[in-house]
Amino acid sequence: MKCEISFEKLKQAVSLAERTAGRRTTLPVLSCILIDIRKNTAVFKATNLDVGVEIEVPVKTDGEGIFAVPAHVISSFLSQIDNKEQIVRLEPVSGNLNITLSKSKGVLKTVPSEDFPAIPTVSDAKTVPFPTEVLIKGFKSVWYSASVSNVKPELSSVYVYKDSDSIVFAATDSFRLAEKRIPLPKGAEIEEMLIPFKNSVEITRMLEALGPTVSMSSNKNLVSFEANGIRVTSRIINGVFPDYKQIIPKGFATEAVVLKQDLINTLKVSSVFSDTFNQVHFALDPKKKEFNVETKNSDVGENKSDIDAAMNGEAIDINFNCKYISDSFQSIDADSVSLQFNGKNKPLVIRPVSGDQSFLYLVMPMNR
Repeated sequence: MKCEISFEKLKQAVSLAERTAGRRTTLPVLSCILIDIRKNTAVFKATNLDVGVEIEVPVKTDGEGIFAVPAHVISSFLSQIDNKEQIVRLEPVSGNLNITLSKSKGVLKTVPSEDFPAIPTVSDAKTVPFPTEVLIKGFKSVWYSASVSNVKPELSSVYVYKDSDSIVFAATDSFRLAEKRIPLPKGAEIEEMLIPFKNSVEITRMLEALGPTVSMSSNKNLVSFEANGIRVTSRIINGVFPDYKQIIPKGFATEAVVLKQDLINTLKVSSVFSDTFNQVHFALDPKKKEFNVETKNSDVGENKSDIDAAMNGEAIDINFNCKYISDSFQSIDADSVSLQFNGKNKPLVIRPVSGDQSFLYLVMPMNR
């Protein structure tokens, strides 16, 4: 069997599949790309058992064949080839894959393809078209708030659900929470789902290659995203996300509005002097118009900075994890942010100061 394929399409398919192929796995076939050549089509598959990707590419072939090659080997080989190449010939021969180009030929050892796991298909699913950038923004706005521990799978996930006319993305590790709301396409219905946050990172990388619109399909076990011959499938966690709405304060006792960049710069300086818990102390006194940020480390020294802010409400002294606050700024496009306090031992709410109120970030305080 011989197969001819566009070099650029081959390179793109291998590059996308390599991102999902397992690394340092005890099952060698998981670190491979499965190439399934059918009539006029080659399907490139890769999976790490959590996420699977399938990329269809048109080809010219005189037969059918299926073989698995190490992802990093074929990717490294193709990345070194001159981009002037137009057509590549693939030919499996005696346990090897011959890749023939105009001025180069590679012979790659293959791995038995029988052990390659099937990538599940989302059946009985509801399919909703989405602007790709909507999904990318939703995941990126919250995934950093998910727990990195798998002890409680629901906390190491991104929670996606419908609320009125919005699709909501939320994540929490119980110390902080991020929520992003994005308008849902008119008439669209989606099932609520818990997507492992590590999978959401992989999904987002793939979404960037899918074009302006993607179809999302889901059932109680799986979710998939598909466009332009590329399909990404992820498992869904069977669990219950915390009812976080009950801990979001309805009002505030103290509010400070600051320029986002001023706060970013101040926290960068403060982090130099923070302790092993990244603790930062906020002291606000609206009557005196003072907003002080302090950090102290017995091994390094201490720092105190003043921030210009428009404030109202009660004076407050409170501690937070400096990194947790800084993380939220990647999700805020506005130039100014609102910090809303509700007294000691109560969470801080961070929102953008603009017409866009689609993002909310909540941080629990620390005890000295």
